[in-house]
Amino acid sequence: MRWIASDPLNRSRFPIEPWRFVELEPSLDDLGVTETLFAVGNGYLGMRGNPEEGRKSYAHGTFINGFHETWPIKHAEEAFGFARTGQTIVNVPDAKLIKIYVDDEPLTLGISDLDSYERAIDFRTGCLTRDIVWRTPAGKRVQLRSRRMVSFTDRHLALFEIELTMLEGDAPVVLSSQLVNRQDGFDDYRRAEDEGFDPRRAGKFNGRVLQPRQQWEEDQRIALGYETSESGMTLCVAADHQLDTSNPFEIYSRVEEDQAKQVYRIDARAGVPVVIRKAVAYHTSRGVPVIELYDRCRRTLDRVRDKGFEFFFEAQRAWLDEFWLDSDVEIGGQPAIQQAVRWCLFQLAQAAARSDQLGVPAKGVTGSGYEGHYFWDTEIYLVPFLIYTAPRIARNALRYRVNLLPKARERARVLGQDGALFPWRTINGEEASAYYAAGTAQYHIDADIAHAFAKYSDVTGDIDFMYRDGAAVMVETARLWADLGFWRTEADGCERFHIHGVTGPDEYTAVVNNNMFTNVMARANLRRTVALLKEMEVNDPRAHDRVVTGLGVTPQEIAEWERCADGMVIPFDETFGIHPQDEKFLTSELWDLENTPADKFPLLLNFHPLVIYRYQVLKQADVVLALFLQGDQFTREEKRADFEYYDPITTGDSTLSGVVQSVIAAEVGYQDMAMQYFLTGLYVDLADIHANARDGVHIASTGGVWNALIFGFAGMRDYHGHISFDPRLPAEWTEMRFPLQIRESRIRVLLERDAITFDVETGDGAEVEVRGELFHLLPENRVRVPLHGQGEQLPSLTGRNPVTGGRRADGSVVTAIVPEAPEPDLLGTE
Repeated sequence: MRWIASDPLNRSRFPIEPWRFVELEPSLDDLGVTETLFAVGNGYLGMRGNPEEGRKSYAHGTFINGFHETWPIKHAEEAFGFARTGQTIVNVPDAKLIKIYVDDEPLTLGISDLDSYERAIDFRTGCLTRDIVWRTPAGKRVQLRSRRMVSFTDRHLALFEIELTMLEGDAPVVLSSQLVNRQDGFDDYRRAEDEGFDPRRAGKFNGRVLQPRQQWEEDQRIALGYETSESGMTLCVAADHQLDTSNPFEIYSRVEEDQAKQVYRIDARAGVPVVIRKAVAYHTSRGVPVIELYDRCRRTLDRVRDKGFEFFFEAQRAWLDEFWLDSDVEIGGQPAIQQAVRWCLFQLAQAAARSDQLGVPAKGVTGSGYEGHYFWDTEIYLVPFLIYTAPRIARNALRYRVNLLPKARERARVLGQDGALFPWRTINGEEASAYYAAGTAQYHIDADIAHAFAKYSDVTGDIDFMYRDGAAVMVETARLWADLGFWRTEADGCERFHIHGVTGPDEYTAVVNNNMFTNVMARANLRRTVALLKEMEVNDPRAHDRVVTGLGVTPQEIAEWERCADGMVIPFDETFGIHPQDEKFLTSELWDLENTPADKFPLLLNFHPLVIYRYQVLKQADVVLALFLQGDQFTREEKRADFEYYDPITTGDSTLSGVVQSVIAAEVGYQDMAMQYFLTGLYVDLADIHANARDGVHIASTGGVWNALIFGFAGMRDYHGHISFDPRLPAEWTEMRFPLQIRESRIRVLLERDAITFDVETGDGAEVEVRGELFHLLPENRVRVPLHGQGEQLPSLTGRNPVTGGRRADGSVVTAIVPEAPEPDLLGTE
């Protein structure tokens, strides 16, 4: 992990503001990054922060959650059960484009002479705005103000507004509003150069993706309709226009298969504004004919004509007012961190708010990274935030997994297992991971999903959802573990339950036996399923009978799950006093990260997987994550020993790692390290720490920021629904204030250095524990609990070198090595 400055942003370009992320100087050097940072979306529809005039750009992008094309995965060497169908999110027709010409001269970002420039995304209004003064080649000054919004209240709707005013001189002005199919190569300008191999980026299609099905234009409305070539999904995009000006103008329209234009030619006079308003509707389906989607677009646009733009802008503001009331984390004395935290939380809204029983892609709807796939990221890094701030949205996210259950059962059969195996990466429910060793072998996704269902039920009290839908997920995942593992009689005569041939969260160690994280989470999955069925039998016999009868669950099977959990192997090495990541992990030599050249990170881009697999080196904190999620199963001493061992060999090549390391560092006493790891998560995208923010926001990392704040610095834990606090407020922070929704009550928490205070704002209240003392929180009864310190303060671990020279149980000496990296010309690239 490479440490970063406490505020790594250029503040002359990106000034600190509490409720906006602002850019004061445009740059062509990092277009891909800023297109991501200024993207707007709602979880269903997302638009990258490309300028309206379309020039210049790194990657024009508009994405709809779940709208994808399929393609056959071709394996060089086939084997039974390999993933067969790839799925890639489609870059749907671009409606952002409104080209601007004054005196027939185009506005071109990076080339045009700008007297002033400001671009900002406002976290309270949900709008991307831009305010510039452009000096044309003829010396005329033009003021341009724009506003862009993707609606949280109407998920199919996006609004654009541009106001152009000639400040000096009259001029002919042309505004060319367009819909453009960029997915199939339509672009006026040269594409970005290929930047080399990176498995995290989306691949390219060989043939046409969007087949034209219908186009039309009428009364300042233009529309394009398509059907994907292989997946058979359908799409319609339609745009409605209004021009408001006292200047004379004329209108011209043209509609073709891959481009539709609404062009306004205006004789603009100085001081007389020209306002163009563009309402855009996107509707998609898995098979509804395009003609029906046209009708849906018409209805969406009719509502905008009837109600007006301001109605929807005001509704957006009202929606976000409620969102921030339920989710804002206020940090005292740290304005830069405050701004970055709000940017991260806003990204979570943009990724999940209107996903509406779809999954949440790893990049949300801000880019095509990871091909728009859904991973375990949702359940482990995003759902906890949603549970405590937006339970309805959390339920929707979990409903997506319920809907995938039939395909998960099919996948388990292919792998020769009972129960259900959820795909490692997918859009349509089929496994899309072509590299099974770091994909399908990550069986832990079953336990991760079960963990999220259990947490949702415990915290919200929504047992109806758990009994009706969650129980089936819990049963089928428990079945998978009982069938995947096996019993073995050990040398001491005891039988123990083993799970072999799996990959844990750390993808730098693949296909191992008894991965600690997997076994710990599988044990929790099994135990929780047993407890759930026993609870249902008492509390809701009808629901219990429906589940056990419908799924064929027997008392013998339940007893076996309990036995498997109790007999589960949890690796522990007495020599080093730690939990090995897997049963063979400690037999390998250590990778010396401290002496590895900086240009060789991330390792996955510079070393063959087999090289990486031979060493003790982590992409992300595998064991440490288990200590966080199942922390009540480990002692404080075990957590500290594990953290100290694994920290020096964790690369941080995964954006998922830093926030988890921050949580455990705070708990065991490494407060300075907790802050450093928190900052690496906080600025993953804002500072482009991993040099791939251009491909979209790292949604799991933004969710992890909330986890680090609440579970790390506030010290909250919620094992089995029991809420407790043991705070670790950073020394330089004066306070932290945040809301939590617990069983239909909103609790406002204020953490200060000498006390933690709770206020019940809505609902009947809750019970919480603070450092071992239980408190009943009731409405109109503030509870203030004095704190004596903020936990142990250990000095940061010196250096990054792993401890070497010690002896393993077999007497061999532990060494640390830097493998030799291949020369670039040996990689088969040009």
